[in-house]
Amino acid sequence: MIISVDISYYPLQAEYLAPIKDFIQRLQAHTTVCVQCNRMSTQVFGEYAEVMRVLTLEMEQSFQIPHSVFVLKFVNSDRTNSN
Repeated sequence: MIISVDISYYPLQAEYLAPIKDFIQRLQAHTTVCVQCNRMSTQVFGEYAEVMRVLTLEMEQSFQIPHSVFVLKFVNSDRTNSN
């Protein structure tokens, strides 16, 4: 099953841009998922199990920063061309 995930990441600290950029770069390094960015959020598309594996790995790393907040929306279809 292909899923689409819309992610907003809020590292609650004064220097918030670097952790956001790092998170996005780490997501983009995974060739098994498709990553698209816009000014408000990042979208990840791919097979359910693989998307969840990548998100679990990269979100856990981002949670090393205290007071990190993620807001995610999941759709059980391929919304790649719906942006």
